[in-house]
Formats: sequence, C-alpha cells, structure tokens
Amino acid sequence: MFGRIWRYLKVLLGFKLDQLEDPEILLQQAQQEMRENQAKNRERAVQAITQKNQLQGELEKTQKIVDNYQAKAELALKNGDRDLARQLLVEKGQYETTLATIKQSLQSAIETTEAIKTAIRREEERIRAKTAQAMAMRTQWKQSQIEISLNKALEGMTTDGTDHAFERAAAKISNARSESQARTELARESLSGKLAGLEDVEANTAADAELAQMEQRLGLAPKTQTTATTSATPASASDVDRQLQELEARVGGGGNSGASGS
Repeated sequence: MFGRIWRYLKVLLGFKLDQLEDPEILLQQAQQEMRENQAKNRERAVQAITQKNQLQGELEKTQKIVDNYQAKAELALKNGDRDLARQLLVEKGQYETTLATIKQSLQSAIETTEAIKTAIRREEERIRAKTAQAMAMRTQWKQSQIEISLNKALEGMTTDGTDHAFERAAAKISNARSESQARTELARESLSGKLAGLEDVEANTAADAELAQMEQRLGLAPKTQTTATTSATPASASDVDRQLQELEARVGGGGNSGASGS
C-alpha cells in the first residue's frame, strides 16, 4: 500500500516538475518577473520625481524668504534703522545656507531622476526585445513540438503487415493464374484430341468412299447399297438433318463395304 502511494507521489511530482520545466511556463514566468520589476522601478521613479518636486518647491519657498529678507533689510536701511537691517541680513544668511543645501539636494535629485528615467527607457526597450524574443522562442518551441510529433508518428509507422498482405495476395493471384493457365492448356489439349479424332474419322470416311468407288469400278459393290443410301433421306428433313443423314449413310455404307470386301 505504502509503495503504491509512493510511486503515485513520484509520478505526480515528476509531472509537476515537467510542467515547471515547460519552456512555455518558463517564458511566462520570465515575462511576469520583468513586468513586476518594471512596476517596481516605475514606483521608484515616481518617488524620486516626487522628492525632486518637493525640493523644487522648498527651493522656491526658501528663495522667496531670502528675497523677502533682502527687501526688508533694504527698506530698514532706507529708513535709517541700521540695526534692524543688520538683523534681517543675519536671518537672510541663515536661509541662504538652507537654500544652498536645498539647491545641492535638488541638483542631486534631478540627476537621480534623469538616471532613473534613462534606466526605465532602457528597461522598456529590453522588455520589448525580450517580448519579441519570447514570441520567437514560443514559435520555435511549438515548431519543435510539431516536428517531434511528426517524427514520432513517422517512427511509429510500419509497413511489415501491409507488405506481408501484399505478398500473400500476389502469391494467391499467381497461383490462380497458374491454375487458369493449366485449365486452359488442358482444355486446349482436349479440344485438340477431339479435332484429331474428327480428322481420323474424316480420313477413314475418305478411305471408305475411295474404297467404295474402287469397288464400283471393279463391279464388286452391290448396286442396292447406293439406292438404299439415297433413299434414306426423308423429303421432309431439314438441310442439317439431311447432311447428317448423308454423312451417316456414307459412314455406314463404308463400314458395310469393308465388311463385304473382307
């Protein structure tokens, strides 16, 4: 029981690992990570630009304060209040120190912001390139899968059974043709035998006719035989029957003649 469960878990884990190693899934994960990093970098860029804008606002505000102290000091000096003018200039100097610090921070923020913008533009270009590369890789992966499937199908194809069937069919057809040729040859031989028999009959008939003529010339044949032969044909018989009867008469006459001669 435990062994069967363990084998099941191994198969399940192996299936999951195969899924994780699927190039399609790997490409999706890579693109997802690129999009997440891009979102984080954009958020950093937003924060940097916000800080730069805040510094810009502080700079403008401090600059106004410095300008205000400068104007008040000039007005106090014009009114003859030199001590007030001096106090105002002292306070203005403190804000100027703050203004210089803000300017340095703002310059650094501007440089950082520009660097972040450049990095984001480059990252966008990289993402576009990687996206195109991912599409090409997906196409190559699908093409490879199709080629593998076709090769497996080709490897699985077999012609042994069909070749054997063709060979059996060819053998049966060859045997049938041989048997047909044998029967035709046998029939031809039988027909030739019949024709040979007819030729023998014709030869015997011709010999008997010639023998009858010879007997007539020598006066040895009875005269009633011819009369019997000629009277054997009925007047109402057809032409074929008449010819058959004449043939039978000649054959019968020849046999009788041969018997008389002997």
